[in-house]
Amino acid sequence: KRAVAVPVPEDCGGVPEPAALRAAIDRSRAAGRTPASLVLTLPDNPTGTLAPPALVREICEVARAEDLVVVSDEIYRDVLHDPAGGCLSPAEVVPERTVVTTGLSKSLGLGGWRIGAARFPDGDLGRRLRAGVVSAASELWSTLAGPMQHVAAYAFAEPPEVAERLRAAARLHGAVARAVHRIALDAGAVCRPPTGGFYVYPDFGPLRAELAARGVTDSASLARRLLDESGVVVLAGHLLGDAPDALRFKAATSLLYGDERGQAEALTADDPVRLPHIAGQLTRIADAFAELTGRRPVPVSAPDLLEPSR
Repeated sequence: KRAVAVPVPEDCGGVPEPAALRAAIDRSRAAGRTPASLVLTLPDNPTGTLAPPALVREICEVARAEDLVVVSDEIYRDVLHDPAGGCLSPAEVVPERTVVTTGLSKSLGLGGWRIGAARFPDGDLGRRLRAGVVSAASELWSTLAGPMQHVAAYAFAEPPEVAERLRAAARLHGAVARAVHRIALDAGAVCRPPTGGFYVYPDFGPLRAELAARGVTDSASLARRLLDESGVVVLAGHLLGDAPDALRFKAATSLLYGDERGQAEALTADDPVRLPHIAGQLTRIADAFAELTGRRPVPVSAPDLLEPSR
């Protein structure tokens, strides 16, 4: 089936505008299609934001009224920057029609270890969905290697040492993501404040005229300029389904933590953005944005850079 993109609000990603969702459903049905499911990301990749509970509840009511299955991707749920703030899952609002997916590769940094899980709703719908997934999966995958199965069982049991590691990782991700967010704002971009995961998604649209004078007219040329001129690697927005002419990209802040030793130091640091190897990376990003926009970079040691974004 063909996916239909629906606009998200200005302040968060991962959950569409309710009115825009209704309009998209109406257009699809008028074109002879049958919308059947709604995919949400809580927290969101690529924006690094979390939809507020009120929006989640409203969109779930639309899903219920329109008889949509909700697929809630919550793989970043364990890396909320403020775990005390909580994350309202659609499974708490419309449990009878929600499938929750998750995994260990993001929260525990197990890149390449494709360990995932899905929770299906109780009842006939859930059993049918699960049977369909199992049928397709049996033709696509085999099974996890034995050691990975033991890792998965251990991690999903949430022992105290894993819980502490998750808390430390969330603190680190939040501190560095907020710092990059502040750098983007100081460079003249607009950017949603990150609240989960390890991404920021700045929009340099307000500087379109200045960037055009430097040959930057779309997300592809924006990403290429940052790489060629400053060695800063980002993922152009059009590769994520964004409008090609939008001046947006995804920056993965987890790439700034250094080697294995640097990562271990950052996990236990009270103020990781002041560690020399991370501060140096932040300075490099600030300089890259300054070269891109022609604006003087703000020193990364400025006190306001280290405060949570508002």
